[in-house]
Amino acid sequence: MFLFIVIMPGVGRICLSQHKMRLRADALLGVTGGNMDNKEERAEEFYNSFLTYTESLFYGLAAGNELDFQSIQKMIKMTCEFVQMDRNSIVCVMQTAGQYENPHVSHSVRSCIIAIIIGIYLKLPENQLIELGVAGLLCNIGVLNLSERIYTSGPDLLKSGTDMEKKLLYFHPIYAHSILRSFKFPLSICEAVLQHHELEDGSGYPKQLKGKKIGLYGKILVVAGFYEAFLMERTKRGYGEILQILKNGGSFDVSVIQALVNSIFIYPAGIYVLLSNGNYGQADK
Repeated sequence: MFLFIVIMPGVGRICLSQHKMRLRADALLGVTGGNMDNKEERAEEFYNSFLTYTESLFYGLAAGNELDFQSIQKMIKMTCEFVQMDRNSIVCVMQTAGQYENPHVSHSVRSCIIAIIIGIYLKLPENQLIELGVAGLLCNIGVLNLSERIYTSGPDLLKSGTDMEKKLLYFHPIYAHSILRSFKFPLSICEAVLQHHELEDGSGYPKQLKGKKIGLYGKILVVAGFYEAFLMERTKRGYGEILQILKNGGSFDVSVIQALVNSIFIYPAGIYVLLSNGNYGQADK
């Protein structure tokens, strides 16, 4: 049975070398191994370091640098370890942090972390968690050169955008897949990136795959991306639509949706909600 709730209102472009990128990843390891007393402070430091790492990675790619799979894999392994160590604090930081300067960066980092959390709930082994995390971080590299209007409009653009804008958005999973193949990334990661906008009912893109034809990584990534968009209000999706999806699975895999619901409280900490019994309550961590 569902409890119906209504939400109440309540860098410069610096391109780092691969050596510096590895140093940034090593700094993240220092955060995961730290002895801070304040868990949220530690989670916030980790999250901000992850954002900085990813921004450097993306700007380096835009400048023509190669993607170093080993370095990215190492960073994602640390992220998996941190999430397993203190999932609640990192979720709280994600839900309460403001929008990052670069929306490509924040969407990629948040989607990656959410996907890893879902993967942990589904009991994926470490190697698969890392593959999922790498795919989650890189699945939108195909939009790095798109305008902010195209990127932030998301699925709504497929209905209201110009023919050229629709084509650019529709093509970005294929472009991202092509980039990763050119850098010899594992096929499982490339396939997940290609499928990260496919939906269970075949209404997704670019190949309109259905059900079992979509891999598990792809099923997880599309849910993670949807939730992240709701979290940052990048789209006009309302709570009613989200509730409907949680009720019947909608266009998403039901087991993945259930994993999300059981792993992450869907209302940001501190927000006031109206309960079905007429009382108000404040979401807790």
